[in-house]
Amino acid sequence: MSDQFIRTRLLVGDEPLERLQKAKLAVFGVGGVGGYAVESLARSGVGALHLYDDDTVSKSNLNRQLAALHSTLGQPKVEVIARRVQDINPNCQVETFRMFYLPQNADQVDLKQYDYVIDCIDTVTAKLELVSRCIALQVKIISSMGTGNKFDPSALTITDISKTQGCPLARTMRKELRKRGIHHLRVVYSTELPTVPLRPVDCESPECTNTRSTSITRRDTPGSTPFVPAAAGILLASVVARELGGF
Repeated sequence: MSDQFIRTRLLVGDEPLERLQKAKLAVFGVGGVGGYAVESLARSGVGALHLYDDDTVSKSNLNRQLAALHSTLGQPKVEVIARRVQDINPNCQVETFRMFYLPQNADQVDLKQYDYVIDCIDTVTAKLELVSRCIALQVKIISSMGTGNKFDPSALTITDISKTQGCPLARTMRKELRKRGIHHLRVVYSTELPTVPLRPVDCESPECTNTRSTSITRRDTPGSTPFVPAAAGILLASVVARELGGF
């Protein structure tokens, strides 16, 4: 009998795959990091995936996001990724939710139904809300920290947020979570210090040239490579799959 997971089964056996098939996961944000996390989970044999994102594919996504093709420009990312999941593993029950998760709409999501939540959201306010609710409900969660302005995928690591250094997003999250009485969160983050992006060549402001600023501000659009977000997504998925599968 044909088995698309035979190569995985050779490494882990039947029981871990059965556990993954029974698992129900949520991925919040299916862009550069989240898209690769979803695909890896689908290829691992996860039984149910709920995808949350309200963004559509844009031309600037083509350099790094799994959903981004010229044929998918303008389409909702969750729908593109869902079709891909079904093509990879037709037995996976994938559902899409076109929403930007925020404190204002967080009550619409029943987090208790999930065996694991993967946070790939970019917005600090949304990340804080999601993490706080999962911890209050004792729902397992792992979060991606910043992957923008980074070059080296080998600098990614899995750690507790209390041990992160040099990542601006992790620093902000760590500070804000402490205010909420939360001191521990499992994260994937990069030890590489961010590179200050070049000013865009098409900027209309007189001071804009193809040179680097002296520092990064919150208004700066981050640069990104194909490598670091993808590696972060795969690393997130590997943590979740190994933990849920028990291997």
